[in-house]
Formats: sequence, structure tokens, C-alpha cells
Amino acid sequence: MNALWRPSSGCGPDCLPGPGGTPAISSVRQLGRAAGLLGMLGLGIGLAALLPALPTRERQAALRGWARTTARACGVRLEVRGRLPRRRALLVANHVSWWDVLALLAVAPARLVAKQEVRRWPLVGLLARAGGTVFVDRARPRRLPATVGRVASALRAGRSVAVFPEGTTWCGAAAVCRPASGFRPAMFQAAIDAGAPVVPLRIGYRCGVTGETTTAPAFVGDETLVRSVRRMLAVRRLTVCVDIAAPLHPGRSADRRALARVAESAVHLVPSTPVPQPTSVLAVPGRPARPAATVLPVPARPPAAASPAGTAGEPERELPLAA
Repeated sequence: MNALWRPSSGCGPDCLPGPGGTPAISSVRQLGRAAGLLGMLGLGIGLAALLPALPTRERQAALRGWARTTARACGVRLEVRGRLPRRRALLVANHVSWWDVLALLAVAPARLVAKQEVRRWPLVGLLARAGGTVFVDRARPRRLPATVGRVASALRAGRSVAVFPEGTTWCGAAAVCRPASGFRPAMFQAAIDAGAPVVPLRIGYRCGVTGETTTAPAFVGDETLVRSVRRMLAVRRLTVCVDIAAPLHPGRSADRRALARVAESAVHLVPSTPVPQPTSVLAVPGRPARPAATVLPVPARPPAAASPAGTAGEPERELPLAA
């Protein structure tokens, strides 16, 4: 499978804290948190049966309440900086942990874009299907345009959609560990087609005892999900931080690759080389804008015959869309 479809990070065991590297709670409290998590997953089964019958607003409130209650049961504190648009948007975030999904649902109960394998996960897959998750089959790249079309349809219908454009998890700490492919641009085309704003979000984890960033919740390398869950539940005073950047408003002629680069710069707060073209991405009027999210112009999409694919001289391939 091409690396375009199976992205990987540079993370390994060294990216994770060793024994005693993070302040931990007692074994008894860890068992209590584990019981709380299992209880909330069980409650999620009943919620999954109820969600399809609820109106959109009530469905979102139920998902948000379930995610926040699950966080409290696991001893995780939620910290949000910034404000989401009141209307539909494409939410794009970095990807550190399996917990990122709960963080997004607690802040913005949007439809998620997830890999096809999630559909078969115990309990989680059931909740994902009930919540209207859009699944991507990475084993069949030619189906990607249809998936992008479903995301665009959801946006046109007024539903927000959340995606992790990096396509894989990484520790979130060392820049050398970031997936080399960066933010893959395919889903940004859905926002352009639907005329929906793109909202970059940065998800990070901090230990409340030390006040420092921790990689304890990271789900990387060959580690099993059970081991990752156990390590995260053991952290004393874990805080998940969600930073919401200013929305980006792509024009109909915006280029999805340039839009992906701008959003990635806003998420990771790193400099990016501006493209000397008319701006097609604007900050929301009247709202303070973060420079990385607003001063970088997105060029208009050139004609199909001359459209760049990210490197000079390389023709753009429209089928499949670059993931």
C-alpha cells in the first residue's frame, strides 16, 4: 500500500514516558477509572440505539454530554480556548491519541471521518456508526472521491464534519515525528465544494501536576490499545487542551493543497511560505484572528491541465484525490 494511503510517523517507544515518568494515581483509583470508562462505553450502547431517532440538535447535545461525562469518569479535565462557528464547518485537527475523538465530541459533536477499520471495533464502532461517521476505505483509493462527496453533502446539509488530515497518530511533541505527508488535502475539497469554512484545531495533553506537555495519552508504534488506555488512565490530573483557530473561508476557486498547508500551519503554529496569489481564505470579520491562520493566502485553483500536485512539473491526478 502506497505511503499516501498508509501514512506513518517517526514515533517509537522512546516517544512515550517510561515507568515513573509521569505522576500517577494509585492502583485502586486506576481500577475505578477503568470501571467508569467501561460503564460509559456500556451507556454508549444505549445511546447508539437512541441517536438515530433524535433531531440534530438533541443528538449533538447527547453526544457532547456523553463525551464530557466519560472524560470526568476517566479523570480527564477539558480545557478549550477559542470559539467555534455557530454554523456548519469542516473541523481539522492534529492526531495524537484515540482520546482525540472524545475531545472533539466534547467540544463539537460533529460527524467524524474515520478509517474503515473503526467500523469493526467493539462498542466504538457501534457508536461511530450511530453518530453518522463517514468511513474511508484506504484499501480502495478510487472510492475516495465518493467519500469526499459524502462529506460535502453533509456540510451542505448544515452538519459539521471533523477529520484528522494527518491520517495517523503521532506523539505531538517532536517535530521530526510528524507524518511526512502532512495534512492530506482530499477532504479540504469537500469544504471548497460546499462553501463551508475550515476550522483548524490543535489538540494537546498536559499533566496538571507538572504543568508540562505529556505524551502519556499518545497511541503510537506497535502499542496495543489496551496498554495505551491503561497508561492514560494512570496519569494524575490529565488535561486535554483544544485550541480553536480562526476559521478559514475558502473561495470556490481555492486550491485544496494550499488550503491544507494553511490549515496545517494554523494547527502547528509554524511558519509557512506565503504564495503570491490573490487571497481566497479570509478570517471571520469582527473576530480576532491568529496570524498563522489568516495572513497566509490560498491561491486560486489553476485550470485542470496545469494544476499542480504539490511539486513543480507534476501533473495533478483527479482520480483518486490525494488523501
